[in-house]
Amino acid sequence: MTAPFKQHLIDPEICIRCYTCEMTCPEEAIEHDDNNVVVDASKCNFCMDCIPVCPTGSIDEWRVVADKDAAYTLEDQYSWMELPEQEDIETPTSDADADGLEEAVAALLAEAHKGAGGKAKAPKTASKPTINLYNLSKPAEATVQGNFRLTSDDSDSDVRHIILDLGALPFPVLEGQSVGIIPPGSDDQGKAHLPRLYSVSSPRDGERPGYNNLSLTIKREENGLCSNYVCDLKPGDKIKLTGPFGATFLLPADHSAHLMMICTGTGSAPFRGFTMRRQREAPTISDSMTLVFGARRPGELPYFGPLKKVPESFLRKRFAFSREDGQPKQYVQDKLREQADEVLSLMRDPNGYIYICGLKAMEHGVEEALSDIARGAGLDWKTIRDTMREDGRYHVETY
Repeated sequence: MTAPFKQHLIDPEICIRCYTCEMTCPEEAIEHDDNNVVVDASKCNFCMDCIPVCPTGSIDEWRVVADKDAAYTLEDQYSWMELPEQEDIETPTSDADADGLEEAVAALLAEAHKGAGGKAKAPKTASKPTINLYNLSKPAEATVQGNFRLTSDDSDSDVRHIILDLGALPFPVLEGQSVGIIPPGSDDQGKAHLPRLYSVSSPRDGERPGYNNLSLTIKREENGLCSNYVCDLKPGDKIKLTGPFGATFLLPADHSAHLMMICTGTGSAPFRGFTMRRQREAPTISDSMTLVFGARRPGELPYFGPLKKVPESFLRKRFAFSREDGQPKQYVQDKLREQADEVLSLMRDPNGYIYICGLKAMEHGVEEALSDIARGAGLDWKTIRDTMREDGRYHVETY
């Protein structure tokens, strides 16, 4: 009698091809081709090192198969556009150990479902995204239209607004999706560099309405191969793109949906796209968007000037500065606690959405704040969060 096997897989629809899991895996069990990132069942030892580094949760997927020999092959996984459904696992009816095997299968199925239960879902009213239209072997070519510094000249944080023109090339992208940029050259092993992922900061109809262009918000990182390459680009330069990627971190089409957008630094990129889309579609709506935005100082907060011009009635703005002279340190979680009544109202609203984007370090503090706010009202945040996630109303992308 063979033993059932729980196989670790990656959801190709949600994966944004950042390759962080592949670079993290100590067993070299994760690999990729031009289209998909996959897990080799013969190498994976379930160490789980890849789970916390995944920004989308696409790697927290599992399927139970009859035995290890029946595991999905790499060839199977490379061909997928979406994950297969969980198949029924037959157990013997006459074997003396049948009852024990049935229990083992049931336990594995329960574990597999629990693993995938944390996966985000797209808002029910969101537009259908295009995924992975351009890949490593067939990248899109864009032309740099503009490169503008967003942070103050005296700041040691160099954040750029990059505008890319796609010309006549079709590149359908939705607010909240990402694109990959392929830096030129090769690594120390002679292999071409993998793309680096960046969130699109413009709405679906372009940085300028009706033009086939998009914008990115990119911070120059010390020794950052791709960020330095992009931040040094000049108008007229050509650049190779992959994508678009992302099928869940999307904007609901319902203008009555209230969005709470929590971010730090360049995590503001998708929320700029969200806000601009709403402004173009429904400029007169009010009290439907809240932005909680953290940075060290006002001069290091991307789009600070333009944001101040957006009416408070359209976009509630809550800024948190951790290094402002003469002021106590504040982080986004502090702003959430200050606005506890507003946060509670959104938690209780079946049409309330929470989006979190930015550095991984912010995620724990935000979760703690939301948990404390819920607990103060006699509510359980994990239950609320899981319900919101299942309804497509809770989204996290942190790096």
